[in-house]
Amino acid sequence: MHDSCLHLIKSKSSLTDGRGRMNNPFYYTPDTLTMSAAEEVKRLIATHEEWRDEVAKGKMFGVLVVEDATGRMGFLAAYSGQIGGREDWEGFVPAVFDYLQENGYFKTEEQEISAINHRIDELEGSADYLSAKSHLEEIHRKAATEEESYKEQMRQAKERRDAHRPTATPDEQAVMIRESQYMKAELRRMKRRHQEQAKTLEEAVRATEEEVTLLRRERKQKSDALQQWLFRHFVMCNGHGEERTLLDIFAPTPQGIPPSGAGECCAPKLLQHAFLHGYHPLRIGEFWQGASPTGEIRRHDHFYPACRGKCLPILRFMLQGLDVAPNPLEQSTDQTLEVVYDDEQLVVVNKPSGMLAVPGKTSLESVYSILRRRFPQAEGPMIVHRLDMATSGLMVVAKTLWMYHALQQLFEQRRVEKRYVALLERDISHEVPPRGTIRLPLRPDPMDRPRQVVDEKNGKEAVTDYEILGVDHGHTLIALFPRTGRTHQLRVHCAHPRGLNCPILGDALYGRPSDRLHLHAERLVFVHPLTEQQVCFACRP
Repeated sequence: MHDSCLHLIKSKSSLTDGRGRMNNPFYYTPDTLTMSAAEEVKRLIATHEEWRDEVAKGKMFGVLVVEDATGRMGFLAAYSGQIGGREDWEGFVPAVFDYLQENGYFKTEEQEISAINHRIDELEGSADYLSAKSHLEEIHRKAATEEESYKEQMRQAKERRDAHRPTATPDEQAVMIRESQYMKAELRRMKRRHQEQAKTLEEAVRATEEEVTLLRRERKQKSDALQQWLFRHFVMCNGHGEERTLLDIFAPTPQGIPPSGAGECCAPKLLQHAFLHGYHPLRIGEFWQGASPTGEIRRHDHFYPACRGKCLPILRFMLQGLDVAPNPLEQSTDQTLEVVYDDEQLVVVNKPSGMLAVPGKTSLESVYSILRRRFPQAEGPMIVHRLDMATSGLMVVAKTLWMYHALQQLFEQRRVEKRYVALLERDISHEVPPRGTIRLPLRPDPMDRPRQVVDEKNGKEAVTDYEILGVDHGHTLIALFPRTGRTHQLRVHCAHPRGLNCPILGDALYGRPSDRLHLHAERLVFVHPLTEQQVCFACRP
């Protein structure tokens, strides 16, 4: 049967490029065949004038090079989510499960949820409710002011009685008692009067808010049920011919349930179509078109690894049965850990790129595991600060619990001078001042950890000083001085359009992969807590 989604590769010179082990979708450099397929997809995108504005705002596209049962090679194309509210544009693989049929179950339930939202908006925005709420708040304000004023009068009256009581006659004592009783009774009467004034308004406001609460509860129940229905109908295939729903795939994961949009990214859609049509996957790649989302770093025409929050559990299942290249970030390597300085309290090491600072979810070697073996008598957590796995350079490690706390305090108080050096992807010496400061608050992207995003509202302060040192073969050599220590701070501050707008060379997350991430912690300066003398450690990349 003819498949309109399969685009045959006509160039014979490209056919040999696709054989062999499939690339890992979470860590890869696109080969010539993948890039050629991507160029074909870009030409196809350009034919859709009706897509122009939506794509210009930013969209992820993907290609999967495949081989059919007859040995013909071609590629499949996909886009994440929908374009123009559709999942069935010709030439692109369809959704794993098309839930957008007009008058279908999903649309019908969605309309009911939208109707609940509309009713909530009506209730909360009604003139009667807003007027009653405003009037009630005014009554409460006036009541609080009047009661506080009267309580002050009672306090002053009590002070006068207490001062007079030692010399008061029995008759005067009786008068003071009656005055106290009257004022207390008057306060109670005042509170009752205020309560009566507010009663009718409170009942009206409460009735509206109770109805809104019930509607929200109904909305949540309907939304949860609809999500469960949806995820049960996303039935994913893998290379062994097995099938599993998204609910089953995500059940063993920490989140337990699929996140919204799971199964709608490019990679799962491409693999699903290939398995259903008997194609053998050979190469996969996802590339961005259009503007970068707010806060994120996505560059037009750049290739990106599959996201981890939505796609990692799905692809771990779908790739079973295929010969897939390992993720080098999850592979152990024969690396040595150079000791730069060593005394009875602390050790300074030069961590190579690709080594973890602390043990992760895998069995990969780490600075901690190596030093724990090397110094079996060491006390406490040892690791005072961290470097990204891909970053090389100096780390100071405590051998005693006392030193651990002392060094930790130095870092928390920002009394450790840190200098990094990096090579940027291109020459930016004529685009930015030769030195300056970058202030972009950061937070993790929960759907794609460890990726960080810029978030002015919810992000944590992140400040970096920089100085351009020169240009080397078209790459900017730069010194970076972080004042804060956020995850991926230097990488994001370099890559983000509101930072230096140029990724660090080899940054697979925020730029393009290379032989390694060219970021190195070159110098540490601090006062040694034991000797109280300033020490300076340095090592070249």
